[in-house]
Amino acid sequence: MSKKSAKVAVLGGGSFGTVIANIAAQNGCDAWLWMRSEKQLEDIRESGMNTRYLPKYELHENLTPTNDMAAAVGDCDVLFVAVPSKAFRVVVSDALAYLPKGAGLVSLTKGIEPQTFHLMSDILRELAPEHAIGVISGPNLAKEIAQGQLTATVVASASSSLRNTVHDLLGSRTFRVYANPDIYGVELAGALKNIYAIVSGMAGALGMGENTRAMLMTRSLAEMSRFAVKMGANPLTFIGLAGMGDLIVTCTSPLSRNYRVGYAIGQGYSLKQAVKQLGETAEGVNTLRMVKEKADELGVYMPLVKGLYEVVHNNQNVDLIAEHLMLGERAQDVDFMFDQE
Repeated sequence: MSKKSAKVAVLGGGSFGTVIANIAAQNGCDAWLWMRSEKQLEDIRESGMNTRYLPKYELHENLTPTNDMAAAVGDCDVLFVAVPSKAFRVVVSDALAYLPKGAGLVSLTKGIEPQTFHLMSDILRELAPEHAIGVISGPNLAKEIAQGQLTATVVASASSSLRNTVHDLLGSRTFRVYANPDIYGVELAGALKNIYAIVSGMAGALGMGENTRAMLMTRSLAEMSRFAVKMGANPLTFIGLAGMGDLIVTCTSPLSRNYRVGYAIGQGYSLKQAVKQLGETAEGVNTLRMVKEKADELGVYMPLVKGLYEVVHNNQNVDLIAEHLMLGERAQDVDFMFDQE
């Protein structure tokens, strides 16, 4: 597919949706960015920037902002969905009325649907079984992408054609697209790491040392992969960009929304105050509750999740996280080495 002949649509006017749409536009695609807010739309049209989320980031002339779903989605070759998980199903359902047969569907959303425990790819397969489905995940802080910082991402799909198409549409000198066939593992990694970014933010606020931060990140990776294998994912996915890569950036950067929520809680703010202070969606807050319930159901040992849940949702002292981690049951360093005995 030629970039100049391709039409790309992105649903969601947040920071990551905006940079993905703009990369496609810079690459010569006919790119459309759909958002529901009339106020935000007018601001983008007048300023040429998404000043709410990415001030000073000029949008390319090939990018068309709109709140007209039919205009955005009609005739597109690839549809990217970048709305919060709580709105994902409704927005995709609306878009499918206009999506051409044969168009690819790619989720940019890192989250889990309440009640069903469906990942976004599960929702896409349920609603659009005739379309090729993919997800994008990785260490992708939107503000750094907008600044032209060298960044890599992962597109995961069972369709090699869709993987190749996304690579061609989005690859550039500053944005590298890698491929992975393990769509479930890539997407689950992107959802789970948000939980541990909250833990890391709390540790940062409490002034914990580098030994502690290193322990938290590596034990977070162990919990993520342990849970993912129970859910049917490939543990090797978690040593790549979507796993370890994304975990590192969200657990160390103040640009991470989930890290900032954790930092505020570590400073003594309540969860409600921390989320209000952030002013954006922090997917990890909702993901935490769902993963805790699923881990209990499946019998997966996740001391960090268990401790954080008690702190965030039951107002327990933050020391409880350390207690669950340090005084927990006997555990091995790398689970899957022992599984081979």
